[in-house]
Amino acid sequence: MKHHACILLCAAALLTACHSHNAADDELRHHHHHHSHEGHNHKGHEGHNHGAEAEKAAAEEKHADGEIVLAAAMAERFGVAAEKIVPAPMKSTVRATGVVLDAADGSAVVSAPTAGIVRIAAGIMPGARLSAGQTVAVVNASGVAGGDTNAAAKAALDAARRELERLEPLHAERLVTDDVYNAARANYEGARAAYSNRAEGGRATSPIGGTIVSLDVKQGQYVDAGTPIATVSASRRLVLRVDVPERLRRDIGGVDGVNVRVPGTEDVVALNARRVTSAPAAPASMPGYVPVYFEVENDGALAPGVTVDAWLTSAGGDAPVLSVPRAAVAEQQGRHFVYVRIDDDCYMKLPVTLGASDGVRVRIKSGLNGGENVVTSGVTAVRLAETSGVVPEGHSHNH
Repeated sequence: MKHHACILLCAAALLTACHSHNAADDELRHHHHHHSHEGHNHKGHEGHNHGAEAEKAAAEEKHADGEIVLAAAMAERFGVAAEKIVPAPMKSTVRATGVVLDAADGSAVVSAPTAGIVRIAAGIMPGARLSAGQTVAVVNASGVAGGDTNAAAKAALDAARRELERLEPLHAERLVTDDVYNAARANYEGARAAYSNRAEGGRATSPIGGTIVSLDVKQGQYVDAGTPIATVSASRRLVLRVDVPERLRRDIGGVDGVNVRVPGTEDVVALNARRVTSAPAAPASMPGYVPVYFEVENDGALAPGVTVDAWLTSAGGDAPVLSVPRAAVAEQQGRHFVYVRIDDDCYMKLPVTLGASDGVRVRIKSGLNGGENVVTSGVTAVRLAETSGVVPEGHSHNH
Protein backbone atom coordinates (compact mmCIF):
# COMPACT_ATOMS: atom_id res chain seq x y z
CA MET A 1 0.00 0.00 0.00
CA LYS A 2 2.77 2.34 0.93
CA HIS A 3 4.59 1.42 -2.25
CA HIS A 4 1.51 2.10 -4.34
CA ALA A 5 0.98 5.55 -2.76
CA CYS A 6 4.57 6.47 -3.42
CA ILE A 7 4.18 5.66 -7.09
CA LEU A 8 1.08 7.88 -7.33
CA LEU A 9 2.87 10.84 -5.69
CA CYS A 10 5.81 10.56 -8.10
CA ALA A 11 3.51 10.51 -11.09
CA ALA A 12 1.66 13.60 -9.89
CA ALA A 13 4.92 15.49 -9.40
CA LEU A 14 6.08 14.55 -12.90
CA LEU A 15 2.82 15.73 -14.45
CA THR A 16 3.09 19.06 -12.59
CA ALA A 17 6.65 19.59 -13.82
CA CYS A 18 5.67 18.84 -17.44
CA HIS A 19 2.74 21.26 -17.25
CA SER A 20 4.98 24.01 -15.85
CA HIS A 21 7.52 23.44 -18.59
CA ASN A 22 4.86 23.56 -21.29
CA ALA A 23 3.43 26.83 -19.85
CA ALA A 24 6.87 28.42 -19.78
CA ASP A 25 7.49 27.36 -23.37
CA ASP A 26 4.14 28.79 -24.42
CA GLU A 27 4.92 32.09 -22.71
CA LEU A 28 8.34 32.29 -24.38
CA ARG A 29 6.88 31.51 -27.76
CA HIS A 30 4.21 34.17 -27.23
CA HIS A 31 6.84 36.71 -26.16
CA HIS A 32 8.99 35.93 -29.21
CA HIS A 33 5.98 36.15 -31.50
CA HIS A 34 5.00 39.56 -30.03
CA HIS A 35 8.45 41.01 -30.62
CA SER A 36 8.56 39.62 -34.12
CA HIS A 37 5.41 41.54 -34.99
CA GLU A 38 6.69 44.77 -33.44
CA GLY A 39 9.98 44.77 -35.31
CA HIS A 40 9.06 43.26 -38.69
CA ASN A 41 6.48 43.39 -41.49
CA HIS A 42 5.28 39.88 -42.44
CA LYS A 43 4.16 39.91 -46.06
CA GLY A 44 2.63 36.51 -45.63
CA HIS A 45 -0.20 37.80 -43.43
CA GLU A 46 -2.74 39.11 -45.91
CA GLY A 47 -5.14 41.89 -44.89
CA HIS A 48 -2.92 43.05 -42.00
CA ASN A 49 -1.02 46.42 -42.16
CA HIS A 50 2.02 47.03 -39.98
CA GLY A 51 4.15 50.01 -38.92
CA ALA A 52 4.40 52.88 -41.42
CA GLU A 53 1.91 51.25 -43.81
CA ALA A 54 -0.83 51.32 -41.18
CA GLU A 55 -0.05 54.93 -40.28
CA LYS A 56 -0.02 55.96 -43.95
CA ALA A 57 -3.35 54.25 -44.55
CA ALA A 58 -4.86 56.02 -41.54
CA ALA A 59 -3.55 59.37 -42.76
CA GLU A 60 -4.88 58.80 -46.27
CA GLU A 61 -8.26 57.87 -44.84
CA LYS A 62 -8.38 61.11 -42.85
CA HIS A 63 -7.12 63.12 -45.85
CA ALA A 64 -9.91 61.66 -47.94
CA ASP A 65 -12.35 63.01 -45.34
CA GLY A 66 -11.14 66.59 -46.02
CA GLU A 67 -8.07 66.87 -43.84
CA ILE A 68 -5.26 69.00 -45.26
CA VAL A 69 -1.74 68.22 -44.16
CA LEU A 70 0.90 70.95 -43.98
CA ALA A 71 3.94 70.34 -41.81
CA ALA A 72 4.38 72.86 -39.01
CA ALA A 73 7.86 73.80 -40.25
CA MET A 74 6.53 74.56 -43.73
CA ALA A 75 3.60 76.51 -42.31
CA GLU A 76 5.99 78.68 -40.31
CA ARG A 77 8.21 79.16 -43.36
CA PHE A 78 5.31 80.46 -45.47
CA GLY A 79 3.89 82.68 -42.75
CA VAL A 80 0.77 80.67 -41.96
CA ALA A 81 -0.97 82.13 -38.90
CA ALA A 82 -4.38 81.56 -37.36
CA GLU A 83 -6.77 83.57 -35.20
CA LYS A 84 -9.28 82.15 -32.73
CA ILE A 85 -12.67 83.42 -33.88
CA VAL A 86 -14.97 84.64 -31.11
CA PRO A 87 -18.12 86.77 -31.22
CA ALA A 88 -17.41 90.51 -31.03
CA PRO A 89 -19.23 93.76 -31.92
CA MET A 90 -18.71 94.90 -35.51
CA LYS A 91 -19.28 98.44 -36.77
CA SER A 92 -21.97 99.00 -39.36
CA THR A 93 -20.62 100.11 -42.72
CA VAL A 94 -21.56 101.89 -45.92
CA ARG A 95 -19.43 101.18 -48.98
CA ALA A 96 -18.80 104.00 -51.45
CA THR A 97 -16.16 105.67 -53.63
CA GLY A 98 -13.89 108.45 -52.41
CA VAL A 99 -11.55 111.03 -53.91
CA VAL A 100 -8.46 112.42 -52.16
CA LEU A 101 -8.24 116.22 -52.32
CA ASP A 102 -5.40 118.54 -51.45
CA ALA A 103 -5.72 120.70 -48.36
CA ALA A 104 -6.01 124.48 -48.61
CA ASP A 105 -2.30 125.11 -48.14
CA GLY A 106 -1.58 123.29 -51.41
CA SER A 107 1.41 121.48 -52.83
CA ALA A 108 4.44 122.10 -55.02
CA VAL A 109 6.26 120.31 -57.82
CA VAL A 110 10.00 119.63 -57.79
CA SER A 111 11.22 119.87 -61.40
CA ALA A 112 14.48 119.10 -63.18
CA PRO A 113 16.71 122.20 -63.37
CA THR A 114 18.42 120.92 -66.50
CA ALA A 115 18.30 118.03 -68.96
CA GLY A 116 20.23 114.92 -67.97
CA ILE A 117 20.24 111.68 -65.99
CA VAL A 118 18.41 111.67 -62.64
CA ARG A 119 20.08 110.48 -59.45
CA ILE A 120 17.53 110.45 -56.63
CA ALA A 121 18.93 111.51 -53.26
CA ALA A 122 19.14 109.04 -50.35
CA GLY A 123 15.98 108.73 -48.28
CA ILE A 124 13.74 110.27 -50.94
CA MET A 125 10.53 108.23 -51.25
CA PRO A 126 6.77 108.77 -51.03
CA GLY A 127 5.87 109.67 -47.47
CA ALA A 128 9.25 111.21 -46.64
CA ARG A 129 9.25 114.60 -44.95
CA LEU A 130 11.23 117.43 -46.59
CA SER A 131 12.35 120.87 -45.51
CA ALA A 132 12.33 123.85 -47.88
CA GLY A 133 15.46 123.83 -50.07
CA GLN A 134 16.25 120.16 -49.43
CA THR A 135 17.75 118.28 -52.39
CA VAL A 136 15.40 115.72 -53.92
CA ALA A 137 17.59 114.65 -56.86
CA VAL A 138 20.68 115.62 -58.86
CA VAL A 139 20.43 115.80 -62.66
CA ASN A 140 23.73 115.02 -64.35
CA ALA A 141 23.98 116.48 -67.87
CA SER A 142 27.62 115.61 -68.58
CA GLY A 143 26.91 112.19 -70.00
CA VAL A 144 24.19 113.09 -72.49
CA ALA A 145 24.32 114.19 -76.12
CA GLY A 146 24.91 117.92 -76.45
CA GLY A 147 26.66 118.17 -73.10
CA ASP A 148 25.70 120.34 -70.17
CA THR A 149 23.84 123.29 -71.70
CA ASN A 150 23.86 125.17 -68.43
CA ALA A 151 27.63 124.84 -68.19
CA ALA A 152 27.90 126.33 -71.66
CA ALA A 153 25.56 129.15 -70.59
CA LYS A 154 27.77 129.75 -67.56
CA ALA A 155 30.85 130.05 -69.77
CA ALA A 156 29.05 132.50 -72.07
CA LEU A 157 27.94 134.54 -69.08
CA ASP A 158 31.48 134.74 -67.71
CA ALA A 159 32.79 135.88 -71.10
CA ALA A 160 30.07 138.53 -71.46
CA ARG A 161 30.78 139.83 -67.97
CA ARG A 162 34.50 140.18 -68.65
CA GLU A 163 33.81 142.04 -71.90
CA LEU A 164 31.38 144.43 -70.22
CA GLU A 165 33.81 145.06 -67.38
CA ARG A 166 36.53 145.84 -69.94
CA LEU A 167 34.37 148.32 -71.84
CA GLU A 168 32.89 150.17 -68.86
CA PRO A 169 35.97 152.35 -68.03
CA LEU A 170 36.60 152.94 -71.75
CA HIS A 171 33.02 154.06 -72.23
CA ALA A 172 33.34 156.39 -69.26
CA GLU A 173 36.35 158.02 -70.92
CA ARG A 174 34.52 158.18 -74.25
CA LEU A 175 37.03 155.83 -75.85
CA VAL A 176 34.25 153.55 -77.13
CA THR A 177 30.92 154.52 -78.62
CA ASP A 178 27.56 154.07 -76.95
CA ASP A 179 26.60 151.48 -79.57
CA VAL A 180 29.55 149.24 -78.71
CA TYR A 181 28.96 149.57 -74.99
CA ASN A 182 25.20 148.97 -75.30
CA ALA A 183 25.78 145.86 -77.43
CA ALA A 184 28.13 144.44 -74.77
CA ARG A 185 25.58 145.11 -72.02
CA ALA A 186 22.79 143.46 -74.04
CA ASN A 187 25.03 140.45 -74.63
CA TYR A 188 25.68 140.19 -70.91
CA GLU A 189 21.99 140.41 -70.00
CA GLY A 190 21.14 137.73 -72.55
CA ALA A 191 23.83 135.40 -71.19
CA ARG A 192 22.63 135.98 -67.65
CA ALA A 193 19.07 135.08 -68.66
CA ALA A 194 20.27 131.88 -70.35
CA TYR A 195 22.18 130.77 -67.27
CA SER A 196 20.30 129.35 -64.26
CA ASN A 197 21.80 129.49 -60.80
CA ARG A 198 19.29 126.81 -59.84
CA ALA A 199 20.68 124.49 -62.51
CA GLU A 200 24.22 124.87 -61.18
CA GLY A 201 25.26 121.38 -60.10
CA GLY A 202 21.95 119.96 -61.37
CA ARG A 203 20.34 119.97 -57.93
CA ALA A 204 16.55 119.67 -57.88
CA THR A 205 15.38 121.07 -54.55
CA SER A 206 12.00 121.34 -52.88
CA PRO A 207 10.57 124.86 -52.89
CA ILE A 208 8.50 124.14 -49.77
CA GLY A 209 8.62 121.98 -46.67
CA GLY A 210 6.18 119.07 -46.63
CA THR A 211 5.59 115.42 -47.44
CA ILE A 212 6.45 113.71 -50.72
CA VAL A 213 3.16 112.39 -52.07
CA SER A 214 4.51 111.09 -55.39
CA LEU A 215 7.85 110.35 -57.02
CA ASP A 216 7.43 110.84 -60.75
CA VAL A 217 10.75 109.58 -62.17
CA LYS A 218 12.96 106.53 -61.70
CA GLN A 219 16.59 106.28 -60.76
CA GLY A 220 18.78 106.74 -63.84
CA GLN A 221 15.97 108.10 -66.02
CA TYR A 222 16.73 110.82 -68.62
CA VAL A 223 14.69 114.00 -68.19
CA ASP A 224 14.41 117.33 -69.97
CA ALA A 225 14.71 120.59 -68.12
CA GLY A 226 11.45 121.29 -66.30
CA THR A 227 10.34 117.64 -66.07
CA PRO A 228 8.45 117.00 -62.78
CA ILE A 229 10.52 114.84 -60.44
CA ALA A 230 8.34 114.79 -57.32
CA THR A 231 5.21 116.32 -55.82
CA VAL A 232 5.38 117.69 -52.30
CA SER A 233 2.35 118.47 -50.17
CA ALA A 234 2.85 121.24 -47.66
CA SER A 235 -0.07 120.04 -45.57
CA ARG A 236 0.16 117.31 -43.00
CA ARG A 237 -3.49 116.66 -43.66
CA LEU A 238 -5.48 115.76 -46.77
CA VAL A 239 -9.18 115.88 -47.45
CA LEU A 240 -11.09 112.74 -48.42
CA ARG A 241 -14.47 113.21 -50.08
CA VAL A 242 -16.65 110.09 -50.09
CA ASP A 243 -19.67 110.17 -52.41
CA VAL A 244 -22.55 108.15 -50.94
CA PRO A 245 -25.65 107.28 -53.01
CA GLU A 246 -28.67 109.34 -52.05
CA ARG A 247 -30.62 106.19 -51.14
CA LEU A 248 -28.12 105.56 -48.31
CA ARG A 249 -28.37 109.07 -46.83
CA ARG A 250 -30.11 107.83 -43.68
CA ASP A 251 -27.24 105.38 -43.01
CA ILE A 252 -24.53 108.03 -42.77
CA GLY A 253 -25.83 110.10 -39.87
CA GLY A 254 -23.64 108.31 -37.31
CA VAL A 255 -20.57 107.80 -39.51
CA ASP A 256 -17.41 108.56 -37.52
CA GLY A 257 -14.61 106.75 -39.38
CA VAL A 258 -13.45 105.49 -42.75
CA ASN A 259 -11.45 102.55 -44.11
CA VAL A 260 -9.93 102.71 -47.58
CA ARG A 261 -8.18 100.37 -49.98
CA VAL A 262 -4.67 101.66 -50.65
CA PRO A 263 -4.35 102.31 -54.42
CA GLY A 264 -2.35 99.64 -56.24
CA THR A 265 -2.73 97.07 -53.44
CA GLU A 266 -5.34 94.84 -51.84
CA ASP A 267 -4.60 96.34 -48.43
CA VAL A 268 -7.49 98.03 -46.62
CA VAL A 269 -6.50 100.32 -43.75
CA ALA A 270 -8.39 102.28 -41.12
CA LEU A 271 -7.43 105.91 -41.64
CA ASN A 272 -6.67 108.32 -38.85
CA ALA A 273 -9.55 110.50 -40.02
CA ARG A 274 -11.86 113.17 -38.61
CA ARG A 275 -15.21 113.92 -40.16
CA VAL A 276 -15.25 117.65 -40.94
CA THR A 277 -18.71 118.27 -42.42
CA SER A 278 -22.09 116.72 -42.09
CA ALA A 279 -23.83 115.42 -45.18
CA PRO A 280 -26.76 117.88 -45.17
CA ALA A 281 -24.40 120.88 -45.01
CA ALA A 282 -22.11 119.71 -47.81
CA PRO A 283 -22.83 120.73 -51.40
CA ALA A 284 -23.64 117.86 -53.75
CA SER A 285 -20.61 116.72 -55.77
CA MET A 286 -22.80 115.06 -58.42
CA PRO A 287 -26.53 114.43 -58.87
CA GLY A 288 -27.83 111.51 -56.80
CA TYR A 289 -24.94 111.45 -54.35
CA VAL A 290 -24.26 112.93 -50.92
CA PRO A 291 -20.64 113.88 -50.12
CA VAL A 292 -19.08 113.14 -46.74
CA TYR A 293 -15.76 114.88 -46.01
CA PHE A 294 -12.93 113.68 -43.79
CA GLU A 295 -9.63 115.26 -42.81
CA VAL A 296 -6.97 112.52 -42.89
CA GLU A 297 -3.34 112.36 -41.92
CA ASN A 298 -0.96 112.76 -44.86
CA ASP A 299 1.46 109.85 -44.41
CA GLY A 300 2.27 109.45 -48.11
CA ALA A 301 -0.01 106.45 -48.71
CA LEU A 302 -2.59 108.67 -50.43
CA ALA A 303 -2.01 111.43 -52.97
CA PRO A 304 -4.29 114.25 -54.12
CA GLY A 305 -6.45 113.24 -57.06
CA VAL A 306 -6.44 109.51 -56.27
CA THR A 307 -9.74 107.61 -56.30
CA VAL A 308 -10.20 104.99 -53.56
CA ASP A 309 -12.68 102.36 -52.45
CA ALA A 310 -14.03 103.48 -49.08
CA TRP A 311 -16.00 101.94 -46.22
CA LEU A 312 -17.67 104.44 -43.91
CA THR A 313 -17.93 103.05 -40.38
CA SER A 314 -20.19 103.94 -37.49
CA ALA A 315 -20.65 102.49 -34.03
CA GLY A 316 -23.41 99.90 -34.14
CA GLY A 317 -25.55 98.58 -31.32
CA ASP A 318 -25.80 95.11 -32.81
CA ALA A 319 -25.15 91.96 -30.80
CA PRO A 320 -21.66 90.44 -31.13
CA VAL A 321 -21.12 88.59 -34.39
CA LEU A 322 -18.50 86.24 -35.84
CA SER A 323 -16.13 87.89 -38.31
CA VAL A 324 -12.79 87.11 -39.96
CA PRO A 325 -10.19 89.25 -41.74
CA ARG A 326 -10.92 89.61 -45.46
CA ALA A 327 -7.59 87.90 -46.21
CA ALA A 328 -8.87 84.72 -44.51
CA VAL A 329 -11.61 84.15 -47.09
CA ALA A 330 -10.89 82.07 -50.21
CA GLU A 331 -13.22 81.95 -53.18
CA GLN A 332 -13.65 79.00 -55.51
CA GLN A 333 -16.27 78.89 -58.27
CA GLY A 334 -18.39 81.54 -56.59
CA ARG A 335 -18.36 79.86 -53.17
CA HIS A 336 -16.46 81.10 -50.14
CA PHE A 337 -14.31 79.08 -47.74
CA VAL A 338 -12.04 79.49 -44.75
CA TYR A 339 -9.29 77.16 -43.56
CA VAL A 340 -9.33 76.04 -39.93
CA ARG A 341 -6.21 74.82 -38.12
CA ILE A 342 -7.00 71.59 -36.27
CA ASP A 343 -3.52 71.04 -34.86
CA ASP A 344 0.09 71.92 -35.68
CA ASP A 345 0.10 70.32 -39.13
CA CYS A 346 -3.53 69.59 -39.90
CA TYR A 347 -6.16 71.88 -41.47
CA MET A 348 -9.73 71.65 -42.68
CA LYS A 349 -11.57 73.70 -45.33
CA LEU A 350 -15.02 74.91 -44.31
CA PRO A 351 -17.63 76.58 -46.55
CA VAL A 352 -18.99 79.85 -45.14
CA THR A 353 -21.68 82.37 -45.96
CA LEU A 354 -20.51 85.99 -45.86
CA GLY A 355 -22.31 89.03 -44.53
CA ALA A 356 -21.43 92.73 -44.46
CA SER A 357 -17.81 93.92 -44.52
CA ASP A 358 -16.07 97.02 -43.22
CA GLY A 359 -13.24 96.51 -45.68
CA VAL A 360 -10.97 95.06 -43.00
CA ARG A 361 -13.15 92.22 -41.66
CA VAL A 362 -16.17 90.40 -43.04
CA ARG A 363 -19.06 88.96 -41.07
CA ILE A 364 -19.62 85.18 -41.17
CA LYS A 365 -23.35 84.45 -41.30
CA SER A 366 -22.97 80.65 -41.30
CA GLY A 367 -20.28 77.98 -41.42
CA LEU A 368 -18.50 78.78 -38.13
CA ASN A 369 -19.66 78.26 -34.57
CA GLY A 370 -17.01 80.30 -32.80
CA GLY A 371 -13.81 79.06 -31.19
CA GLU A 372 -12.26 77.84 -34.46
CA ASN A 373 -8.65 78.76 -35.25
CA VAL A 374 -9.11 80.29 -38.70
CA VAL A 375 -6.07 80.81 -40.95
CA THR A 376 -5.70 84.58 -41.41
CA SER A 377 -2.37 84.78 -43.25
CA GLY A 378 -0.57 82.32 -45.50
CA VAL A 379 -3.90 81.10 -46.89
CA THR A 380 -2.29 80.44 -50.28
CA ALA A 381 0.17 77.96 -48.73
CA VAL A 382 -2.67 75.95 -47.15
CA ARG A 383 -4.63 76.05 -50.40
CA LEU A 384 -1.63 74.68 -52.31
CA ALA A 385 -1.26 71.90 -49.74
CA GLU A 386 -4.94 71.08 -50.30
CA THR A 387 -4.67 70.90 -54.09
CA SER A 388 -1.38 68.96 -54.07
CA GLY A 389 -3.00 66.00 -52.29
CA VAL A 390 0.34 65.00 -50.79
CA VAL A 391 0.24 63.16 -47.46
CA PRO A 392 3.65 62.70 -45.77
CA GLU A 393 4.44 59.04 -45.13
CA GLY A 394 3.70 57.96 -41.59
CA HIS A 395 1.43 60.98 -40.91
CA SER A 396 -1.64 60.36 -38.82
CA HIS A 397 -3.81 62.20 -36.32
CA ASN A 398 -6.10 61.18 -33.55
CA HIS A 399 -8.67 63.89 -33.01
